[in-house]
Amino acid sequence: MKNASFGIIGLGVMGKSIAINALNKNISVAVYNRETTDEVHIAQTFAKVYSDKQVQGFSDIQAFVNALETPRKILLMVNAGKAVDQVIATLLPYLSAGDILLDGGNSHYKDTNKRILDLKKQHIHLLSVGISGGEEGALTGPSLMPGGDKESYLVVKKILEMIAAKDADKKPCCAYIGNDGSGHFVKMVHNGIEYGDMQLLAELYEVLSLTCSYNDIATIFRNWNQTELQSYLLEITADILTTKEGNTYVLDTILDKAGNKGTGSWSSIAAMELGVPTTIKTSAVYARYLSSLKEKRAQLAISKPHHPIEEIAIDVIKRAYKFTRLLNLHQGFELLRAASKTYEWQLQLAEICRIWSNGCIIKSAMLKQCMSILKEKDSLLDDETIIQQLTDLESDVKKGIQYALQYRLNIPCITAAYSYWLMMTTQRTSANMIQAQRDFFGAHTFQRVNDASQKQIHYHWKK
Repeated sequence: MKNASFGIIGLGVMGKSIAINALNKNISVAVYNRETTDEVHIAQTFAKVYSDKQVQGFSDIQAFVNALETPRKILLMVNAGKAVDQVIATLLPYLSAGDILLDGGNSHYKDTNKRILDLKKQHIHLLSVGISGGEEGALTGPSLMPGGDKESYLVVKKILEMIAAKDADKKPCCAYIGNDGSGHFVKMVHNGIEYGDMQLLAELYEVLSLTCSYNDIATIFRNWNQTELQSYLLEITADILTTKEGNTYVLDTILDKAGNKGTGSWSSIAAMELGVPTTIKTSAVYARYLSSLKEKRAQLAISKPHHPIEEIAIDVIKRAYKFTRLLNLHQGFELLRAASKTYEWQLQLAEICRIWSNGCIIKSAMLKQCMSILKEKDSLLDDETIIQQLTDLESDVKKGIQYALQYRLNIPCITAAYSYWLMMTTQRTSANMIQAQRDFFGAHTFQRVNDASQKQIHYHWKK
């Protein structure tokens, strides 16, 4: 068999699905998976299952590398962290100058930056490839966010575009992102937005559950999904609500402790480092952390009000949902914009919207609206239409928050969105008190109102 044009290391759920995707596009593939005492011949078994395709399976790393055409193009589908470094160390003795590694895991962008520099000294290239879409997306076409050396990207561009999802115009949901670890940074922000959207839907589910059955909520969500609110997450949430195991809803069998793999918190940490308020995503991260404190929550639990439940208008909830989703996207794009400026990545926000328009977890009709705006504007809040929409939605958001508070329902993302909007649309805030306090105890100085020179001064508070 001829040398394969594409190599994949790691046949977990995502790696295997991408391998099948590539084979279905008639891309010749070599796959490698390490063997353990419990699992052997994984790659060879995979190759036998798909023996009608151009695939070779290996458990020997040298044989795997030798089976690839040069320059070698190897996609790493392993867990972020030490596993990536271990795989790279194992590969290096058998690689040649000009070979290209693609890290398709959720690596931290700072780790990727370091690896790029280290590998460059050995004339090996590393691309940071954000991949979104879950198992189904990986199999049929994911959203791909490749960053790193552009010349290396051009070498693998054809393969990546072949396996990527396609947008409404049949263009691949894949495009060069920028230098360094920018691909992983963009995927990290994608995951932060995903955290916010998921928590938001959980909040709506909790509010609507007061007066609606699961089937009723699913119907509401499916109706919304036929409007400008359409999204993949809204679609699957409706399906979750109606899924039964026998006569029991599967949802009712699931313990209310949400897991996380860290990428959501990475987004919040990056936002804090760059001075960008991503309050909605961060509230979603903290909601997951709080959910994990199940035993303490059970100990401190206070019964919800027992008096008859006042029903809230579905349109109020719908409008609060739209309001929060818009601001969640806005905060994500602001983080990308700040990172692009700080790290000189020249990110194209409209193009990122296009890449996210299909194949990924946050794909939605709203992203298409954002794409058209960000082609012309730097920020969503520079657009008069968006400002008017948010202004019109504000009264219903307040009603939703008041309703939730009345019945002791926790809606941190909606509350965070409203608080952010209040601050952003308030000309004079209480921050003058903060500056006074800082100057009083630490001589940190402040600026005077209406001082065109913007001179920093210290006031002698104790006289």
